[in-house]
Amino acid sequence: MRKQISSTQNKTVKQILQLQEKSRTRRKEGLFLIEGIREIQLAQKANYEFTAVYFCPDLIKEEKLLKFQFTEHLLTEITTEVYKKIAYRSGTEGILAIAKTKSHELSNLQFKTENPLILVAEAPEKPGNIGAILRTADAAKVDAVIIANPKTDLYNPNIIRSSVGCVFTNQITTGTTSEIIEFLQEKKVAIYSAILQDSEIYTKQDFTKASAIVVGTEAVGLSEEWRKNATQNIHIPMQGEIDSMNVSVAAGILIFEAKRQRKFN
Repeated sequence: MRKQISSTQNKTVKQILQLQEKSRTRRKEGLFLIEGIREIQLAQKANYEFTAVYFCPDLIKEEKLLKFQFTEHLLTEITTEVYKKIAYRSGTEGILAIAKTKSHELSNLQFKTENPLILVAEAPEKPGNIGAILRTADAAKVDAVIIANPKTDLYNPNIIRSSVGCVFTNQITTGTTSEIIEFLQEKKVAIYSAILQDSEIYTKQDFTKASAIVVGTEAVGLSEEWRKNATQNIHIPMQGEIDSMNVSVAAGILIFEAKRQRKFN
């Protein structure tokens, strides 16, 4: 008989909410929550290991559930009331899963080509911005996304939601700014830091060789270390009253210029 949860006071419900709300719990347990059909499918494709799946039969049809091909021991049937308690978004797809986190150590990063295109984001904090950056990276099919000095853990439910599951489709690593600069220099990857000081317009650069495009936050920009160690500092001309734009928009402009130069290969 399939496992069932009908009470919002169930111990498992409280554990799920802890995973949803607390990064400390996610780090300690090495687990995180995924909500939504597409997101779960992308995590499956990326070979994430699932430990539990919760579904509401009033919201998701059995045939859709069967398409995931989950083994029966992973499945737990929950009521609509329980689903509403543990769901963190307004959609009613009726399925959530718990999966094991993966390591995102810089030392694990591998490239399939000799001229990789890498997007580096320093100290992004807002989950919405991180999600948008990951969507841009997925759309451009960059070789890797590196997050320097991360302020938010990758498995924050809002990052998974705002990235539409692209946290699973990108090769993502993290590290300190110093570690990343050293890594890129060892790999002979040109560093293009998006910073106003000592910079040239981005369209004058050659992004066809191994390149890392580095962006900072709108509030503080990039640290001085990136300016000093850049192959070239670059900027996007601003013609309005303000001197900065959303980091995900800036990343999109720069990354797709690189893709254009590479004839979208």
